[in-house]
Amino acid sequence: MKRILIKHGLVYDGLGSPGIHKDILLEDEKIRAMGEAAWNQAADVVIDAAGKIVCPGFVDIHRHCDIKPLQEGRFGECELAQGITTVVVGNCGMSPTPCPSGEALRKEMYDFYEPVLGPAAERMPETYEEYLKALDSARLPVNMGAMIGTGAVRISIKGFSDQPYTMEELKRARGIIQRAMELGAPGVSLGIMYLPECYASTDEFAYILEPVGRFGRVITTHIRGEGSKMVESVAEVIEIAEKAGCALEISHFKSCGMKNWRRDIHTAIGLIERARAQGQDITCDFYPYDGGSTALTTMLPPDFVKGDMARALEYLGTEEGVEEFRRKSRMNWEDWDNFCILLGWDRILISGVVKEKYLPMVGMTVQEAAGRFGYPDAEALAAELMHEEEGKTAIINMSMCQEDIDTVAKLPYSNVISDAIYGKTDRPHPRMFGAFPKIIREYVKERGIYTLEEAIKKMTSQPAARMGIEKRGSLAEGNYGDILIFDPAQFRDRATYKDPARLAAGLEYCIVNGEIVIRQDKRIPGALYGKSIRAGH
Repeated sequence: MKRILIKHGLVYDGLGSPGIHKDILLEDEKIRAMGEAAWNQAADVVIDAAGKIVCPGFVDIHRHCDIKPLQEGRFGECELAQGITTVVVGNCGMSPTPCPSGEALRKEMYDFYEPVLGPAAERMPETYEEYLKALDSARLPVNMGAMIGTGAVRISIKGFSDQPYTMEELKRARGIIQRAMELGAPGVSLGIMYLPECYASTDEFAYILEPVGRFGRVITTHIRGEGSKMVESVAEVIEIAEKAGCALEISHFKSCGMKNWRRDIHTAIGLIERARAQGQDITCDFYPYDGGSTALTTMLPPDFVKGDMARALEYLGTEEGVEEFRRKSRMNWEDWDNFCILLGWDRILISGVVKEKYLPMVGMTVQEAAGRFGYPDAEALAAELMHEEEGKTAIINMSMCQEDIDTVAKLPYSNVISDAIYGKTDRPHPRMFGAFPKIIREYVKERGIYTLEEAIKKMTSQPAARMGIEKRGSLAEGNYGDILIFDPAQFRDRATYKDPARLAAGLEYCIVNGEIVIRQDKRIPGALYGKSIRAGH
């Protein structure tokens, strides 16, 4: 048995209680004793945490590192440095499985997901069950739970088609989700803004999601529109959850577009709180930044794609395609939030490219890069990028205002997330590196939005409970030993939009399943003690 004794620390249990000075004894992977029961116990390692905060490891229920454990690389460095010890993947409908059976369609799906999930591994699992087995056998730096995404389910059955499910296809989709529930998926994610899910109806979603309610799990939703269609999009997912009989987590809840700021978020909250008052289990989450990050292909009107992404990307390489994209991207649509208009190309930054010739554009807005490099307009450059890079270009949308973010942050049922995406780039969104310590630095210390115990709860026990992750996210005897030790005056984010790939600093200790993985702000080489986890475990 390996025993670690943490002495003299100010312990925040993750449940919202103020800090209390007490000792903690870890034995193997779990907490053996706390308080008086831990005094003077023999241990292999003794950590003096006097003057420091001791709290549960942070639980990030919205991160897009699905593929990283299947590849060689430095996965875990930016997660652990900011205190993340548990993540949930498979968000926004974009789980890496199930895969389509045909090689061409499989490539199309992975190309479409690449700006968010990163490049596919050399050998990818084909089913959700195979993906879980791959996680079980991987050496993980953090604990990982995996949802299944309705986008991947739909692509696996009918590609990017804009046609409704047939009854047979609905039954197949429901069967896939049923099997994921049986295997311990903590939930099912929807990406209704994204192709091809934007073609799906409320009733289709409600039908295929019926097993989620039966198993007592949750759906997480990237809603259909986060701009001018945000309020009605929130109403839609509330209806989906009610019809499916399941809990609802509204992902990265926000109001995008200057004309919608300080207004629509309050209307949408009113809808949520009425539904909660009527007995629906609805929560939301947010990341502490005013810019979002996604793929450039989200700027393609569904009417332009017409259910065939490969054809649309090829068409963008023609004069006729560019002209049609230019025309349709300057139109308002009843069923689609057009960020080309709602934000404008001067608020859309190019954050990740795959071809070397476009590297000088990274960090510029599309408008700026078009002018700098001699394109007739922003639409011409956007069309070329999507065509030449097969839809793999990543962007950052400067779409929100801080007042709205604070409004969501103050909701008692909102959780902190990072929504980190893993497209190949040296200039990711800073939330990848700093979301969680930013909460402590800015929202607690600098602006007083939260007390420390409130902030810790929103980053630990509350999100863990939302995803049915047991014995993590709080400090209690018998729970897993995922623990952080830090001085709040030193623990901080360093990533900014101008310099985003900077590790958080100041974390004295990070312990995962009873093993020290960071000591004195330095990661211990080869310390990979995370576990693949299921709902209820």
